Amino acid sequence: MQNQKSICLLLAILLISTQLCGCVASAIIGGAAVVGTSMHDRRSLGQQANDESFELKALQVIPQKYHDNSHFNVTAYNSDILITGEAPNSESANGIAAAVKTIPNVKRVYNELRVAKISTLAERSKDSYITSKVKARLVDTPNVSANHIKVVTEHAEVFLMGLVTQAEATAAIEATRRVAGVAKVINLLEILSATQLKQSSINSHLEDEKNRTKRNHNNYYYSN
Repeated sequence: MQNQKSICLLLAILLISTQLCGCVASAIIGGAAVVGTSMHDRRSLGQQANDESFELKALQVIPQKYHDNSHFNVTAYNSDILITGEAPNSESANGIAAAVKTIPNVKRVYNELRVAKISTLAERSKDSYITSKVKARLVDTPNVSANHIKVVTEHAEVFLMGLVTQAEATAAIEATRRVAGVAKVINLLEILSATQLKQSSINSHLEDEKNRTKRNHNNYYYSN
């Protein structure tokens, strides 16, 4: 009986250990995927952080009454903000956009809210599916990197945001138009020349190195 208890205990420990290893491995792989995507983004890591901050600030500055009567999504890319969704009337749509425009350092606010009833979960699921198909099409499109383009879908209308050349923009727009279910493509891509992209890449690298040095300095300071 004692031997049976010992064997059961050993098996339980092995099972838990296996599950923990699996969780750790998943976390590492997931973290690596996020880092990999960030490294291939044409925005600097600092700009990516700023865009995430803009999205959070937008949700905070929009008055609660609009949260209650509207459905909206806020997407920030390179300091531009896109607002999509539904509002019950023009006053609410304009009020949401006006609140977002108060956020410091935002370059442009694209108010694409439509006056309509709030979309259903089925409609939002359909939009998510279209977004996934567009991303897959961009991956297979020559001379276009899906990591450089942000895809947002609302009511089967696809918004494209990103830092691209004119050739990349043209290829991405045409590829998106050929995706089944896409009703319209709204081009919000920021066009840069090859020279500008190269300089932007250099500036992003320098900014990231500066931030990394600053973090290392702070870590050294606090550890000593």
